[in-house]
Amino acid sequence: MTKFSHKLFKIIGLLSLFSLLSSCSLPGLSAAERNPNSVRVAATTSTESQILAYMISDLIEHETNLHTSIVNNMGSASMMHEALVRRNADIQSTSFNGTELTGTLQMSPTKDPQKATHEVRRELKKRYDQTYYPTYGFADTYAFMVKQKTAQKYQLQKVSDLSKVAQQFSVGVDSIWLNHKGDGYKDFVHYYGFEFKRAHPMQIGLVYSALAANKMDVVLGYSTDGRIDSYHLQQLKDDKRFFPPYQCSLVVNNYLLREHPQLRLLLHRLDGKINLHTMRKLNYQVDDQLLEPQVAAHQFLVKNNYFRGEK
Repeated sequence: MTKFSHKLFKIIGLLSLFSLLSSCSLPGLSAAERNPNSVRVAATTSTESQILAYMISDLIEHETNLHTSIVNNMGSASMMHEALVRRNADIQSTSFNGTELTGTLQMSPTKDPQKATHEVRRELKKRYDQTYYPTYGFADTYAFMVKQKTAQKYQLQKVSDLSKVAQQFSVGVDSIWLNHKGDGYKDFVHYYGFEFKRAHPMQIGLVYSALAANKMDVVLGYSTDGRIDSYHLQQLKDDKRFFPPYQCSLVVNNYLLREHPQLRLLLHRLDGKINLHTMRKLNYQVDDQLLEPQVAAHQFLVKNNYFRGEK
């Protein structure tokens, strides 16, 4: 084989490998041709992502002749985004504007939720031909919380109120957040102007029980976690808007809306109808009461008269 032939075969091999990789599906997802009469809804492992995915699926199946399937247990929002880009899924059940802005789109963060949503909607349409729907009505973000009796004793309603007791309080926080650059603990101290007596890094799932068991005076958890209600905790308002907005919406690949235009209005039925308390309650039903996400979603749709068809 000549030197030229060797180079030629090498180039052909690389081009073939590139073509193969670019056409691959994400691990665990079928590369089979898409059924135009079926809608695939992507969900992460989080409880709220699964509940909302089943809500979308149930709504579509009841109000149209389309079939649906759940592309379940995806590891992150970025994996759901990749699934939509590669057409392994058609709808992303949960998309947070702050995450999309700085993660998916690699843009500068903003603390203005309306500005964040506007920029995300514009860029997802421009770059990926996707529609970013209005928020469901809730935001899932970091939130400081205390026990009810602590809030009453020290008159704590908002994060600024902690300044008068912070030197006496131990705080339990997500170990990732503690050293996170941009909106971590160091930046929080600078932004709010006070720091706690001790800051304990913990797994995020353990902070609620640690607070309930009096091992911590205050903790940083997630605003939609059902355990806030089950432990009767008091969430403090982020009155200086330190944490970026993480309002939750759904995202749709526009080819689906072009093929089935009836879906455009149907999916808008979920706009602004699920507030923070409702999402917490739904999460609580699944995480604490052990209701299946599919059942919790269906009961919510029935109770709130989402079904208008004959099925």
